[in-house]
Amino acid sequence: EVQLAESGGGLVQPGGSLRLSCVASGFTFSTVAMSWARQAPGKGPEWVSTIKSYGGSSNYVDSVKGRFTISRDNAKNTLYLQMNRLRPEDTAVYKCAPGDWSDYFDPADFGSWGQGTQVTVSS
Repeated sequence: EVQLAESGGGLVQPGGSLRLSCVASGFTFSTVAMSWARQAPGKGPEWVSTIKSYGGSSNYVDSVKGRFTISRDNAKNTLYLQMNRLRPEDTAVYKCAPGDWSDYFDPADFGSWGQGTQVTVSS
């Protein structure tokens, strides 16, 4: 059974930082790309970032480029999202899932990505 456990969310002031973690099990983690997506209040889900298998190339939605960094520790089956210079518009539920969703992301799939972790950016 594929299992994904996100953590690391919380309340942070604008300009602050958080590191999200996603512990994966039930599949061969190192051989697949991994992605982060999010859903902000009142908005539809959007893809955020993808890292290729084994720690290859990564890409990001334009709004987080230069602020977020995706990485992975294959020995620990863990995906990370380092988020710096956070903005109120980054407030969202963040979820992880296997696969490269950078070219195609169906918002309807977001509900199946697990529980997620809440990030709130507010003064």
